[in-house]
Amino acid sequence: MASAVVAAAACLAVISVLLPTLALGNVLSPLLSPVADDVCKEVKCGKGTCKPSGNSTFFHECECEPGWKQTLSSTDLHLNFLPCVIPNCTLNFSCMKSPASAEEKARQANESIFNPCHWADCGGGSCNKTSIVSYNCLCDEGYYNLFNLTAFPCYKQCAIGLDCSNLGISSSNNTASATPSAPSDGSRGKV
Repeated sequence: MASAVVAAAACLAVISVLLPTLALGNVLSPLLSPVADDVCKEVKCGKGTCKPSGNSTFFHECECEPGWKQTLSSTDLHLNFLPCVIPNCTLNFSCMKSPASAEEKARQANESIFNPCHWADCGGGSCNKTSIVSYNCLCDEGYYNLFNLTAFPCYKQCAIGLDCSNLGISSSNNTASATPSAPSDGSRGKV
């Protein structure tokens, strides 16, 4: 119990020392600008644009194009550092694996929150960390990345609604790793 009190007091002391320094963020921003600009050279924002930001965990934010969002959640979770890879159109998950549940995400608790895969939902695929701020989605058999871009989650063709064509998502997407002649109903292989 005493060690918890000491640890909490130490954390409060560090925070109180850092607060005045953090308030100088506007003074330091011109000095940090080259570093922040370099972050956007590596970040892939999907259907969005990377903007350097001191208000974000990863020092950047993705501004989404109309029709795209960063999470499946309908509430704003302030996760602006996530790429804009979720189409705001009809997605029917009944024909494919469901998105990871809160329990599944909790099992990945040993994964650092600074690992981009901690935040990524690759749908019917797995996340592969490619750098400190980026990842790609490796699709399981029968799934494909939207636009054949590995920054996007993996979907089965049956999950894509007709209204998704308004966002440029055609019904003939396949990844390079998927067999082009595979039936679109996903009847080949187990997922």
